[in-house]
Amino acid sequence: MTAEYQVNGDVAVITLNNPPVNGLGHATRTAIVSGVMKAIDDPAVKAIVITGAGRAFSGGADIKEFNSPKALAEPTLHTVINVVENASKPVIAAIHSVAMGGGLELALGCHYRVASAGAQIALPEVKLGILPGAGGTQRLPRVVGLEMALNMIVSGTPVASEKLLKTRLFDQLVDGDLNEGALAFARKVAAVRPLPKVRDLKVDYPNYEAFLQFSRNTVKAMAGPFPAPLKCVEAVAASVTMKFDEGLKFERELFLDLVQTPESKALRHAFFAERAAGKIPDVPEGTPMRDIKSVAVIGAGTMGGGIAMNFANAGIPVKILEMKQEALEKGLGTIRKNYENTMKKGKLTQDKFEQRVGLITGTMSYDDIAQADIVIEAVFEDMGVKESVFRKLDEVMKPGAILASNTSTLDVDKIAGFTKRPQDVIGTHFFSPANVMKLLEIVRGAKTGKDVLATTMALSKKIKKTGVVSGVCDGFIGNRMIEQYSRQAGFLLEEGALPEQVDKAVEKFGFAMGPFRMGDLAGNDIGWYIRKRRYVEKPQVTYSKTADLLCEMGRYGQKTGAGWYDYKAGDRKPYPSQLVNDMIIKHSADIGVERRKISDQEIVERLVFALVNEGAQILEEGIAMRASDIDMVYLTGYGFPVFRGGPMFYADSVGLTNVVMAMQKYAKGRHGEAWKPAPLLAKLAAEGKTFN
Repeated sequence: MTAEYQVNGDVAVITLNNPPVNGLGHATRTAIVSGVMKAIDDPAVKAIVITGAGRAFSGGADIKEFNSPKALAEPTLHTVINVVENASKPVIAAIHSVAMGGGLELALGCHYRVASAGAQIALPEVKLGILPGAGGTQRLPRVVGLEMALNMIVSGTPVASEKLLKTRLFDQLVDGDLNEGALAFARKVAAVRPLPKVRDLKVDYPNYEAFLQFSRNTVKAMAGPFPAPLKCVEAVAASVTMKFDEGLKFERELFLDLVQTPESKALRHAFFAERAAGKIPDVPEGTPMRDIKSVAVIGAGTMGGGIAMNFANAGIPVKILEMKQEALEKGLGTIRKNYENTMKKGKLTQDKFEQRVGLITGTMSYDDIAQADIVIEAVFEDMGVKESVFRKLDEVMKPGAILASNTSTLDVDKIAGFTKRPQDVIGTHFFSPANVMKLLEIVRGAKTGKDVLATTMALSKKIKKTGVVSGVCDGFIGNRMIEQYSRQAGFLLEEGALPEQVDKAVEKFGFAMGPFRMGDLAGNDIGWYIRKRRYVEKPQVTYSKTADLLCEMGRYGQKTGAGWYDYKAGDRKPYPSQLVNDMIIKHSADIGVERRKISDQEIVERLVFALVNEGAQILEEGIAMRASDIDMVYLTGYGFPVFRGGPMFYADSVGLTNVVMAMQKYAKGRHGEAWKPAPLLAKLAAEGKTFN
């Protein structure tokens, strides 16, 4: 049963029971209507309480039914709210833990609302590129006021119930047992008539026209490419300027328009992709997990320090191992400074600062980390260095400890082979800065134990990362794809573009940063080191030599004050470099390439479709479990524009046939071998299908 019906004396109690958050799926909606009707027909019942079992009142729509016929089947949420609002006996919503989206809209349709302290109240639909579609934009301003309602709906941010106590949203905040408090309140109002309805309230806001205009201007400036925030303002404005039923109709029209926008489709795709990424088909939910109560990190550099901070932030003690005292002290000092900066910004209290810094300790002895439950190495990206570390870890770590490598490109199976316990070895590829970036590529070796995989995935959630599983290959999902993107960026320089034009074109497309600005930030010497290895391992793969020439000039990026761009002391802003531009133009002449004018469209297509083609190859090889996992890697780790949904989703929206046609056109140019469509891409395009 998705909702249970019980009678307690003269009060009927309808308890939503659809774990984990009592989503308002079709069966739950039907059960609510049935329960209300049953209570109305029972002469012994004087009032009705609606509450939620478990961890929520209701989190809103049932995401399992999104994009399915059940989502629109009667009774819809509109119908449920009509039945509740027009009930002849008082209906009281008893809210605890979470009332969000449709759950809050249902509560607003009730005659009264009582709540326990700490309940999270929100209308977060804007985060999916839509707006509340069951009266939320019309009813919320009537109970919390125009300004607060607008802020809540445009931001989608939850507000604690006690902060709303002075508004008309809650008739009572219940101390102690919520169910007992709700029953007592229901009996108190059982005889009150007429029954109060939120729809009958007026939104009172003097000089609302000026406030709404100010809101439009502010939201327009902040909304970027997303249409939903501005539409939220218009819907909320209707609560003041229109009669209730007209406002409801207007809200519905805006909602239906937004559902069809590419931005909303992309945001909804990302929402589901994030949830899907945590599911590993051959590792069922009940897989036993290892207990992680302490962590060790090898290396106190930028990456090792960032990794350690993630665990300290989650309250898990961390020991950092370094070989030299100076390096250890420098690393711990950097961590302390990072936390101090967060505290200065008001995002961390003194207590939390001391707690987190106190959880991170340093050592120069492997014996001190032997009892850690998981050890993550963050040493130099070289197989020889990794080998010496893993042989030592195999020797000293307790049985059952997870041995993780933060490698970004190297063979995790080979690393596991340096130990006598390959089942305990896994790749945990953090992205820099590790304490900020959301992505964690979890690399599953051929012999990685299912319990190790399940534990690492659960750990990624605990440290607030989006964990995405990858198989073993050179560069895994993200870096293997970015190599093709970077190759095309280099070829574009040889053929006629300059770094600034390439970066501006992809940033206009929506990337957080173009390839050359990204190279300067990460350090161009890292790519140079990897390419030198590639020249030996894969002599058949061609690269532009411009990046090598740049590094030979000692221009490694921001850390040396010069890269593809020039930088000024204390200023991270990139300034186009005449020296670099001259080098690029001379290089084109040296290799006999006549430079031409390259359009921004060509730049974007070549960079993005290079990602898509390699992504299709990765999918076909089983390195990624699903296309949406690839999208998650790019949305959370590489600054791909969220409103485009990730490279694979973007390719679907362009049409795979169009992607293949563009690739065939570029195959006629230089380095045409890079444009052979991956078999899966060619097959799906020919069949008119999509990746997702």
